[in-house]
Amino acid sequence: MSMLKLLLCISLLAPFAAYASDTPEHPVKFRVVAIAEAGTGSHNDFVEAAKLQLQQLAAEKDFAVDYIANTDQINDAFLAKYRLFIQLNYPPYRWTPVAKLAFQRYITRGTGGWVGFHHAMLLGDFDGYPMWPWYSHFMGDIRFTSYIAQFAAATVKVEDQNHPVTKGLPPSFFIGKEEWYTWSMSNRAKVHVLASVDESTYSPRSMITMGDHPVVWTNEHVKARNVYIFMGHHPGLFESKEFTQLFRNAILWGAGL
Repeated sequence: MSMLKLLLCISLLAPFAAYASDTPEHPVKFRVVAIAEAGTGSHNDFVEAAKLQLQQLAAEKDFAVDYIANTDQINDAFLAKYRLFIQLNYPPYRWTPVAKLAFQRYITRGTGGWVGFHHAMLLGDFDGYPMWPWYSHFMGDIRFTSYIAQFAAATVKVEDQNHPVTKGLPPSFFIGKEEWYTWSMSNRAKVHVLASVDESTYSPRSMITMGDHPVVWTNEHVKARNVYIFMGHHPGLFESKEFTQLFRNAILWGAGL
């Protein structure tokens, strides 16, 4: 059996394993919700691999993870149950109006934390849906412009090694394959950049660049702990000990641990 098939088989048990200690005799300390749209291919495989990491963290830190595939049930009461909201693979469009307002309050009031990966920054007009202005402002007033469709390897530079999200990471680390989105501008002036991609290290070389290119950041102008991590297209990312550490750090910090 291939490693990918093994991961997918094990991941079927992940939601149940996350609940294993959630009993009247041993209630979990808190709950986390993760959203990922149903689908196939690399993005779905990333989600399944990420579930394994969440399962392990849940067991270590005594919390439970609930999974949803759309925003239909999101409102204030729903979000109030969760210490952390994770966008594993869900874009900032197709949200219901109720969900949008509830999420805005969740972030601005600091009801819980937020961690977004990859598709969480598909900011623009997609599939007939207009861009969500508040979300764009939350992410530093930027919008999606392009991406490296053929993928490229690159070096990610850690800019703040003292932040809990980047704790234990080296000054730079290698990502072997990613799409590397570009945005309408660098958001550096409006968010706290934790890491950026060195575009001069793209392999193969690409003309799709933006100069100053943040890829991990947090918005310190809202009450919620929040971090966006661009990488998140395929499960091979978890073969990188640095990305895995970044993933774990982000989840634990976002949840206030």
